[in-house]
This record gives sequence, C-alpha cells and structure tokens, in this order.
Amino acid sequence: MARKARQRISYGAVHPPYYPTISRAQRLSADKIYDVTVLPLANSPGGHRLGVNGLAVDSERSILYSGGRDGVICAWDLNLDLRNEDFKAQNPFASPDDPQPAEGAKKTTSSFQSQVQAHTHWVNDIILAQSNTALVSASSDITVKVWRPYGEDGQSATTIGLHSDYVKCLASPGPHADWVASGGLDHKIRLWDLNGAGEKLQIAVGEDENSAKGSVYALSVRGSIMASGGPESIVRLWDPRTGKRITKFVGHTDNVRDILINQDGDTIMTASSDQTIKVWSVAAGRCMHTLTMHNDSVWSLYSDHPQLSVFYSSDRSGLVAKTDVRGNPDMDEGLSVAVAQEHEGVDKVVVAGNYLWTATSSSSINRWRDVDTSIDIQAPESPGQNRVANLASISKLPSPTPDEEPRKSTEQNKKIPFASVLRISNTAPITISKVRDPETGTAFSGRKPSEAIIEIDPGIVHPYHSLPEETIEGQNGLIKHVMLNDRKRVLTLDTAGEVMLWDLLKGVPVQSFGKRHLEDVTPEVNTMESVANWCGVDTRTGRLAVILEENYCFDAELYADELTLDETISFREDQRINLGKWVLRYLFGSLIDEEIKRDEAYRASILATAHQSGGFRRENAPRSLQLPTKEANGWQQDYDNEASVITPKPTNGFHYPATTPGLAIGVATPATVPSIHGTNAQNHLPSTAEEGSHLETTKSHVSNTRNSGDYFSSAPPPPQAISVGKNGETTNPAEPEALPQSPTEPDKDGKGGSLFGKKFRMNFPKKLGRSSVEVKPVVVDDKSEESDKSSEREDKIVEDNFYGIVQKIRNDYDEQLSTNPGSPLPTGISPSLPNETPVLKPPPFTTVIIQEDRPDSGGVADLYRGTVNSVGKDSDVIEKTAPMWLGDLLLRNQIPYKDTVKVSFILQPFQDLLPSIASADGNSRLNANRMLRAKKILAYVAERIEPQPEHPHPDALKPEEYLDLYCHDQLVPHTMTLATLRAHVWKTGGDVILYYKSNGRRPDLESKLSDPPAAEPIVSNGVSPEQS
Repeated sequence: MARKARQRISYGAVHPPYYPTISRAQRLSADKIYDVTVLPLANSPGGHRLGVNGLAVDSERSILYSGGRDGVICAWDLNLDLRNEDFKAQNPFASPDDPQPAEGAKKTTSSFQSQVQAHTHWVNDIILAQSNTALVSASSDITVKVWRPYGEDGQSATTIGLHSDYVKCLASPGPHADWVASGGLDHKIRLWDLNGAGEKLQIAVGEDENSAKGSVYALSVRGSIMASGGPESIVRLWDPRTGKRITKFVGHTDNVRDILINQDGDTIMTASSDQTIKVWSVAAGRCMHTLTMHNDSVWSLYSDHPQLSVFYSSDRSGLVAKTDVRGNPDMDEGLSVAVAQEHEGVDKVVVAGNYLWTATSSSSINRWRDVDTSIDIQAPESPGQNRVANLASISKLPSPTPDEEPRKSTEQNKKIPFASVLRISNTAPITISKVRDPETGTAFSGRKPSEAIIEIDPGIVHPYHSLPEETIEGQNGLIKHVMLNDRKRVLTLDTAGEVMLWDLLKGVPVQSFGKRHLEDVTPEVNTMESVANWCGVDTRTGRLAVILEENYCFDAELYADELTLDETISFREDQRINLGKWVLRYLFGSLIDEEIKRDEAYRASILATAHQSGGFRRENAPRSLQLPTKEANGWQQDYDNEASVITPKPTNGFHYPATTPGLAIGVATPATVPSIHGTNAQNHLPSTAEEGSHLETTKSHVSNTRNSGDYFSSAPPPPQAISVGKNGETTNPAEPEALPQSPTEPDKDGKGGSLFGKKFRMNFPKKLGRSSVEVKPVVVDDKSEESDKSSEREDKIVEDNFYGIVQKIRNDYDEQLSTNPGSPLPTGISPSLPNETPVLKPPPFTTVIIQEDRPDSGGVADLYRGTVNSVGKDSDVIEKTAPMWLGDLLLRNQIPYKDTVKVSFILQPFQDLLPSIASADGNSRLNANRMLRAKKILAYVAERIEPQPEHPHPDALKPEEYLDLYCHDQLVPHTMTLATLRAHVWKTGGDVILYYKSNGRRPDLESKLSDPPAAEPIVSNGVSPEQS
C-alpha cells in the first residue's frame, strides 16, 4: 500500500485591523489587544493586505474584482455607470493643470462588497468567465480555483485544477465559454472545465523543441488560436482544440509578460521586459511593428477594441500609457499619451467606461479618469518662448473615419499637454494640422500649408493625471517576522512600518512598538531561552500563519510555573506543558465536543440494540468475564489485582498523571498512580517524569552496565504489581528473588541501590508511544490467546484518517459488548484535561487549515479550511480529511513516539572544595534530557555527596538553596534548562562542563563531607526509558 502523504495543520493569528473596538491610536498605546475576531468581519473594513496582482471588471453590475498577494479575492461595488461610453459633460473651463481637491474632499464612490480567502499564496491572475458569474484565479499555491460570488456557495472558492509549480496566468476564449486555460512555471498549459469535469487538455510547452525551458508567463485565447509567452522571449501559437503548435514568433529579447489577440485572430500584440510592444501578423508570420513608448519593462496590456486599435499598457516604472492608432495606416502615426504615473510598477491595468484601474505592489487600488485621445494637443513650449512660433494647437492626421468622429461635448476646448505625449516608436514624428497663430490668424507653413511635423524631444514625461480620481484603500499586511527564543512569541513588521509582538499560543497580538526597526526591538523583548522548534511561521500572505506538522509539533515543552494563566490551576512541581498538544487541543475544542456527543449517541444506540436482541452471546460462552480495571497503570498482569497493569485509558472522571512524554532522565522514578476502588476515583494532580528523573552516567559515549542506583529514592513507591507465574503461583517484583534479570547481567546484590532500582532492573520495550502515562512491561504467559485476539483486531481494517480513530474506539465498544454485554459501556474518548493542557481561548474566527503534501505536484493542497468556531459543525469533513495522528491526540490523548533529545555534560566540584560525584574509575560524564533544570542537577549532587535523611525536616534547606552551579564562571540560574545552558552559556560543541560549589548557607558542608561514597552509574542494564 502506498505511503500516505504527509499532512499538516495551520492556523491564522488575528490581525490588529480586525479589532473594531480599538482605534489605531489605542493600539499603539495599549499593552494588550483584547481578543475578538478575525477576517471576515461584517463591521470591519475589507481589503488586501499586500500588493494586488490581478484585476477584472464586471461592467454590467459595476463590480471590480481584485486578486492580491495575500491570497484574497475582493469584490468592490464601484457605484458607477460603466455602460455609457460617452464622456460625460465636464466644466468647459477645467484644465488638467488646475489644483486637485484635498484628500479629504475627494468623493469616494467605491465600497467593499465581499471577499474570499481563496489561496494560501499569491494570486497571480484573475479573469471573469461564464457571463461574469464565475471568477477564476491562478495562484502560486499551484491551484486554479473558481469563485462564484452569486452562487449557493459564495463564501468559498473551489479548486478546478492543479499545476506542479506556480500558476502565473489565465486566459478565456470568450465571456460565455465553459473552459479556461492556465499557464505556469511547470512548463504546462492546461485547459480546465469550469463545470467540474477536470482537465480538458494539457500542452507541454517547449517539449517538441527539446528545450528545458518553457515557463508560461503570458497567455491569450481567441477562437482557434492560443498564444503563450515566457522567459525564452518566444511567442508560441497553439490550437486549443488539439494542443498542437501552429507556429512561433521570435523577436523579443526578454521575458514576454502579456499578450493580446484581436477579434479576427490575425493580429497578436505582445509586451516584453525588453521595453517594447510588438505587433505580429499571423498570416505573414512576422513582426509588423515595434512600439517603444516605454522606457522600462512592459508588464501589462489591455484592450477592448476588436482590432486592438486602442490599447493601454503599463510598465515597471509605474507609467500607464494609452495608445490610439485608429484610422492610421501606419502605427507610427498614432498617438500615445502618458495617462498616469504610479509610485510602483503597475502589474495590471483594466478599463471600463471612462475609467481605468491600476494594480501595484501596494494594497490599494487607484482609479484614474480615461483620456480622450480625439481632442487637440497643446502646443509645445521651450523655456522663454513657444517651441514652435505661434503654434496654437496640434491634432492628429489623417482625420478619424466617419464612424469614429470626435465626440462633440463641452470638453472640446480641453487639450492634451504636449509633455504628456509619448513617442510611439523610435522613428515616429507627430504630424500636426490646423497650425494657426491665435493672435494673427496666419497659418504656419510646414511640409504643406495644412500640416507640419514636430519631432518630440524625449525629455521628462508629465502624465495627463497627476493624482488618481479615487483610491480604494487596502490594509497593512505583515512582511517580516522574527521568532523569539521562547518559541511562543513572534515579532512582526507590517507594510506601514509598525512592529507588533504576537502570542502564538493565543493567536493574537499583545503589544505594539509603533514604527521602529525590527532589529532594534528584538533585543528588548527576547529572552535567554532555548526551546525546541515546534511550529513554522509564515507571513507571505500578509497574515501570521502558524504551521504544525506531525514530525516536530510535539517537540517543545514549557514549564507550567512559567505560564501566565487567566484561571488558577494547581500543577505538580516542575510539570511541563507540551506546546503543540496544548494549542491543538483548543483549536479543535468544538470538534472534541461534537465527537463526544456522537460517541454518547453511538453507545446508547448499540446498547439499545444489544438489549433488544438479548445481547451478543456465543455458544458455550461463560456467563461473565472478569476484565482488568482500566484505571491501572500497565498491562498483562493478574486480572484479580486492582492495581494490575493494562493499557492506560484516562477518562474524563479521573485526572491521570500529566507527565511529559519521553522526558525521563536515566532510570526514571515512575509517577505514583493512585489505586482506585470501584468508582471512587480521586482527583489527583499530574506528575512529571522529571520529578522522578535521574542522571545517566556515561563513559566514552557508552553507558556502563552495572547495578543501578536512584537518587530519587525518597519518592513514594508505586503500587506493587503481582505477576502470575507459569504454574499459577504469584510473585512480588519487589522481592529480590523475584527480580527479572537481564540476559547480559548476572544476579547481584542490590547494594547501594534504591527501592526503585531494585524493583525495576529490567529491559524496557523499544517502541512505547509518547503518552501521558508511563507503562511497564511484564511477562505474558498465554501467548496463543493473545495472538488470537490480535488477529481478530487486525481483521477490522480502519481508515487512515481521523475517522480511523473513531472506528478503533467503536471496535473496542463492540468487543466489550460481545464479551460482557451486561456491563456498562464507558466512553473511549479521553481528551486531555485542564491540568495537562490549561484552557486556551483562541479567537473564534481564527482560520484553521488542513493541508496535504503533493509530491507529484511539488506543493501542498488544502483539504479543509474553516475557523475555530466551525470545526465542530464541519466534523464530517474533518473526519475524512484530517490525519490519524490528530485524532489520536484529540480523542485518546496520545502523541506520536519520538526519541528524547539529551545533553551530555561533565559534573565536577569547584576547586575540589566538595567531594566528587565521579564513579570509582573517575568518570563524571552524565547525560540528561535537554529540558532538565539546573536545580535537579544540584539535587543529584546533594544525594551523592551526603546521605539524605529518610524523613527530611520540613524546614531543611533545599539543595538549590545551599549549592550553586557554574558554567564558564557564570552562575547558572536554578530554573535554567540544559538546552538553554548549552545554547547561551556554553556556546560551543562537546560536553558541557559544570562545577558545583557551596554558597556558604551551610558552613558545615565542606568540613562534614571529607570522605564521600563513590557514585554509582545510574543505569539499569545500560538501558534507560527514553532510550527504549
């Protein structure tokens, strides 16, 4: 069976602009931001957070659609009449040189209508299709999606296709077509059915030329011709019906960025990064015109003219030009006007009615008034005099055709400034007519009495419009982030220059530092800690996304006494909280509640069915079977004993020890599990493995095999488990004669060893899951019966997803009901409790995404997208899409097994003022879990340098109160972990060298301890629980 693709969980943190009750000024001064909701919010402004790459206009509904680098598609209500092509009457005395109204006085007509978070990466292109009822988008998340804002599912976009690399462009053969074409960096052009039928056709670009290149950056379709272009500087023509190449055009010297095809399909216009626009004849198979009105890379083309006689272009410098060649046999005789100048490169320009919109790297969209190219051109001027004496006006020749007569309006006295006119090509002059001195009325004689030629001086270009008519404002998006050392906070920088501090556990910002450099703020808030990486952080869509993957999301832990909680919870000393487990528990809190409800209904259903049918009873079956109590801590021992050990299964009624998985140090003293009689389950606080942790003595990176000792011998012993021998006699493992011996270790007296060392000198199983309860192995006598049971369970195949865990739980119910139909059926769902995962309250509209790796397509695909509020309602979808490990965590409180990371160190007395803890051969090299605190090392030292009383005095000093630990002559704080010590104090490779000394609070210590006992290696058969 093929290996299941890796899946991951991600959630989006709440961004400040979506706190409607807090103004910007308040946010800058507030210490904390109160959690409310995240996008979308009805009472909060919408818009993009990063730059806009795609634009499309629905003229019938007066709607502008925009696709941004934040993965969002927005719909804007323009409130304009875009169907009227005539220029509306304006003030006859108005001039483009008149001062523009103040910013506050602008009349804003556009309003936010709706938006959808369609993609998890940049949206590179969008187009309208199917009579403007469907909006198709192409993204760098390798998907092609369709959003139907007027359909039943108008709140989400549907994936219709998948590339294996970034999808850069889209094309549609017509407004009523039922398919679209997409091109990407995977060297493929794919045709997709808009009705959900999938891929219609695939074209491998460059394959027939044996070229390794072929990325598609530009695409256009009209009738039976499809044109594509890319970094090869080649324009290829294809037949979209068969996928065969028709021909190719060579002439550009840089990337082809955009393509237009006229209505007849015989003329193609291309824009390139070589700063030119070329016009190609399909019939002639060559370039007919090369236009050079731009002085930078040309990025976008737009035309709604059937013959492309009027078109718009934009470039990397921000210049937007309108070119009109109507009625001119030679394009060089046409007119090109600089309409507008943006501050950034213009990725897209679209036109509707008398307006045009520009998309740039800014999150805002500008609307500009179109320029009427039929009006006169203002006379050129030079410093101190007219550039052409007595030249009053300039107009194009020859005159437009009768059907394109200049519109008669009150605008007839308005002129195009000469400085706004662009030279359409390198050799193009401006042909002028009606040249007449306005004062004398005498004609200026040029080549003809009615014409003159003026050569344009390529000086500074002054665009026709200096300011946009309207700006559709966007939001501020995140563009940079720094993960702090504690791995639970992140600093971010947004497009406005504001630095914000975020809490990853809660998913909300907690402090704003205003407009400062990120590098200046980081040292102020960073701490000297070293915590394992447990999540990925991404800001590529302008928001803070936290990514959790199975292979590392359970690696980081935090000490409970370092938490700041809203509610008071009692924890055991040095208890740790697993960060990934903690966050996931409450991201999917409503899902757990829904599964518990379903579980109750299912158990009631099968119990009712069993009662009606008289129960499940096999022939000659015993009347009752005595099952082991589920509260015990272990498995496969005497079923008559209440403390017999079976697989732990915590329930909501009993708080099982919340030990940190895989964190035992050396031979760990197991956490004490209370004995439970009947149903009187007591509420006990959890313990941690570190509480019974020991240091493991190593030599030359190999553990010595010898008698084990335990410096935590004062810990309460666990209940004595009784095992059944082959002949039915019972033995107590606590008795020396009943000790199981390692095959590699002969029987020895347990001198110097603790009670734990005597009881648990045994090998441990190799693959124990990292669960919240430690388990101990015992000998199983009836192997045949166990084998039969396991084979029965293997026959019940479960799905490899979240629902597979539900199936396993229900299979256990069926087995319990078949073996003991009269007994109660306790729940098999046991989520973690607040003393193990304290209550978190993520904002209810925090986005939750489940994704899956697609190795065949080179990216990840979204399997589910919802919110913290909706995961319970979407339980059916999550059960089929979420990974099995998530179900194990949420429903059974189990996390995947992973080996414990240890740190090796050498422990020596400072200047030999205290006795050495080294063994008889002088070895003082130890290793322990990376999360072990310094005070535990001092407790280890105290046990080795002086005997510890069996019943210590309540007021006695703790080891960390009279002993100090030093590294590199620095005093080590008692709460510092080995990982932090190694990363921030030791700062080099090899074993960490630590020195211990008395701080003087016990003056008798140095004189009292003159001849200490030699330390014994703290191992059992050379194997520790974390190694097993």
